[in-house]
Amino acid sequence: MIHKNVITDFCQKEYIPEIDSSACIHPLAAVIGHVFIGKRVMVSPFASIRGDEGQPLFVGDESNVQDGVIIHALETEHNGHPVEENLVEAQGNKYSVYIGKRVSLAHQVQIHGPAYVGNDTFVGMKVLVFRARVGDNCVIEPGCIIMGVTIEDKRYLPAGTVLRDQKEADKLPLVTDEYPLKNLNKGVVHVNTRLADGYNRVDLNYQPLLSP
Repeated sequence: MIHKNVITDFCQKEYIPEIDSSACIHPLAAVIGHVFIGKRVMVSPFASIRGDEGQPLFVGDESNVQDGVIIHALETEHNGHPVEENLVEAQGNKYSVYIGKRVSLAHQVQIHGPAYVGNDTFVGMKVLVFRARVGDNCVIEPGCIIMGVTIEDKRYLPAGTVLRDQKEADKLPLVTDEYPLKNLNKGVVHVNTRLADGYNRVDLNYQPLLSP
């Protein structure tokens, strides 16, 4: 489902999502309002990318938004005036949520803006990112909560970690050749870009024939 947002006091203009023709939005996913989706992005069933409160939302080229992922944000304007504390800067622009290139958002991830996730980063199942920045080439293992901190490039966060202290964020270990999940994201991106390519060649709205 792809449609424009409604007009409110925190979003006074209607936007239709801007989606590259090479991206795949599954019919059981929702993309609403002020959203930009790049090339060969795979948005899987039951994902929700909703740019009707905080906006705009940006998902970069060759990223994947897997089953049950939610991307949403706190309001970024009020009566036509920006709410600066709910915006993040990226590529010279301001967004409520910015997802870089070749990012994997695994099943049931929640990215709630203001939030930033850098290029080539893997965000594991059931992770929450809120009021936080995650750098490039990071691995966030499943079940983590990240709030109010910045994670530098090439760091990993062990599964189940609750991270709310910048001093602890600064101590996170580096992704090295010895780290067993160092190449995980490359494989996930490969699979999902190929899925986007393949599903774009078929009719995802077909009605299956039922046996009598």
